[in-house]
Amino acid sequence: LMFSSVDKFSLLAVPFFLFVGEIMSVGGMSRRIVDWVLALIGGVRGSRGLTTVGACTVFGAISGSSVATVAAVGRLMYPSLKERYGERFGAGVIASTGAIDILIPPSIVMILYGASAEQSVAVLFVAGILPGLLMASFQGAYVYYYAVKHNVNDGGDPFRWRHLWEVTRSGIWALLAPVVILGGIYGGIFAPTEAAGIACVYGIIVAKFIYREITWKQLWEVAVNSMVLTAQILVIVAAAGVFSWLLTVNGVAQKAVVMLQSMISSPLMALALINVLLLIVGCFIDPGSAILVLTPLLVPICKAYGIDLIHFGIVMSMNLAIGMFTPPFGLNIFVTQALTRAPLSSIYPGLVPFIFVTIAALIVVTYVPWLSLVLTR
Repeated sequence: LMFSSVDKFSLLAVPFFLFVGEIMSVGGMSRRIVDWVLALIGGVRGSRGLTTVGACTVFGAISGSSVATVAAVGRLMYPSLKERYGERFGAGVIASTGAIDILIPPSIVMILYGASAEQSVAVLFVAGILPGLLMASFQGAYVYYYAVKHNVNDGGDPFRWRHLWEVTRSGIWALLAPVVILGGIYGGIFAPTEAAGIACVYGIIVAKFIYREITWKQLWEVAVNSMVLTAQILVIVAAAGVFSWLLTVNGVAQKAVVMLQSMISSPLMALALINVLLLIVGCFIDPGSAILVLTPLLVPICKAYGIDLIHFGIVMSMNLAIGMFTPPFGLNIFVTQALTRAPLSSIYPGLVPFIFVTIAALIVVTYVPWLSLVLTR
């Protein structure tokens, strides 16, 4: 059972996308993406905060790892954020916006959900685009509101076409990565797992031979780090396969469906209850583990209430994305702390507004299935 759990072609994408995220961070691609977004936003109030949101969104279209996004973008943006917004808000922006990566395709969490729920990973990727952009929009709106309300002096250089052209020319190879990955998937050229492998080759060529910002030694270290992270994830996948089998053999999922239907008749109420459960779970367990453990239990419930499993995959991913920066144990919090050296007593309060903002976006996504399903049709 354990070996069969990891013997799935779609799971090959996990080490590839982890590797791509590391390559982008070390090889100068993430810096060029940040520079391009900052040039695009120009002198808008709150430009550096908005650049963090935008850079995480673009970075998410290349790397499937939220932790990699926080590490790459946070390292570049935090010093200027701290200078203009203060430690609390700066750390809050870094930790929360990195979670956008979980919804923007390609996403490791969606790959794990697709493998667990037996749903198409390519369709899940399409379904995550609009909810991911909605989450980014809500966070960006709050950053702008905060900058205006507190009169933060965060207007960058005024927008200039010449400057935009210069940073676009400098970062064109980094900016083309999402086009190569997503364009290849939806153009029917290759499958999501194959896209992950191609993204690795593309990242190595760009970082090593075009930008020349990574050595062979660093490339080896990136590969080793990716291997260790992959091992951690796949050990959980293997154990979750046994757990899923135990749930099935003992009829736990069926009993849960019967119990829930005896208390709740409406699918809307069922979704509300599931959201509360997932938000609580997300505070304590990383998204990959939560997906693998809870999917076998929740999918039969969704089927009983007639909830579309693609839509539910997006709702589940979004809940667990919020959990990534929700105290006390959100993983992005500790990555941010390691990067910024800010105390948890400062990071926690800075996260509270972003938690409420993203929960508002979650409610919209939960009860407007059109957002998740319209592009898949």
